Amino acid sequence: MRKPFVAGNWKMNKTVEQAKALVAELLPGIQAVTSVERVLCPPSTSLMAVASLLQNTGIGLGAQNMHWEASGAYTGEISAAMVKEFCQYVILGHSERRAYFGETDATVNKKIKTALANGIIPIFCVGETLDENKANRTAEVIKRQVREGLADLTVEQADKVVIAYEPVWAIGTGLAATGPVANSVVKEFIRLPLKEMFGLSVADGTRVLYGGSVTAANAAEFFSEPDIDGALVGGACLKPEFVQLIQTAAH
Repeated sequence: MRKPFVAGNWKMNKTVEQAKALVAELLPGIQAVTSVERVLCPPSTSLMAVASLLQNTGIGLGAQNMHWEASGAYTGEISAAMVKEFCQYVILGHSERRAYFGETDATVNKKIKTALANGIIPIFCVGETLDENKANRTAEVIKRQVREGLADLTVEQADKVVIAYEPVWAIGTGLAATGPVANSVVKEFIRLPLKEMFGLSVADGTRVLYGGSVTAANAAEFFSEPDIDGALVGGACLKPEFVQLIQTAAH
């Protein structure tokens, strides 16, 4: 059985004081749902403060990005060692990083390898744009992202990765995919390549999340699908409804 997994990606929101207030508001409700793996991913400026609030709660902490080099002249970046001081997880390959900051399958692959080498669990994002979706290129794009993003990993490494399917056209638009459509993408274009690359055990055991305009109102539609194990949540994770969303995952 794959344990349900819900992560909240705060993106570029909340100062340190606002982050502390949000965690204080959400913590009692989130902490009660122990049957779901729960992860908060605030901006890097708030990681230290949030880490102290999450101590001994059973709730994980994730960074939103990291560099593959250990140190050096990479202004504005943070390394795996810096992430590891506070976090157990890191979001890698998010479509916003790919679109706005020039990330490629090759650089995402370097980051995934670096995260795993440092004992950090990657939440690896894949997803097609609206143009790619309309051109019936979803299969091609998702399979390529999976194969190239996870290239040259061992079976043991691949087994630790969490994957998030986030159709780019659904992120922050209110246009969530339907549960059955998202499930078929996960089953055919994510789990099948995983099986080809790493075997049935990894394909069956990997947690795959859905992301893209997930709310407490529509979450059950995705969580009820057999190949979707949870969600990578954007806007809704900054509101009290995030607690309801996690409770939905538990059921």
